[in-house]
Amino acid sequence: MDIMMPVKDGLEATKEIRALPRSDAKSVHILAMSANAFESDIQECLKAGMDGHIAKPITMELLKEKLAK
Repeated sequence: MDIMMPVKDGLEATKEIRALPRSDAKSVHILAMSANAFESDIQECLKAGMDGHIAKPITMELLKEKLAK
């Protein structure tokens, strides 16, 4: 999930996904993708319901590692 989207940021989009009345809304894997990688940024993403954070630029190896968790 890109945090800095133009119409709706990733934090708000994640909160909406988690609130959906679907059985998989709480379990779908959502990772933050952002150049903002301070601990406070990461905690904000986790508080919004994301499962993790990847700082830009990302690599395929890092993406695979995060998705495996």
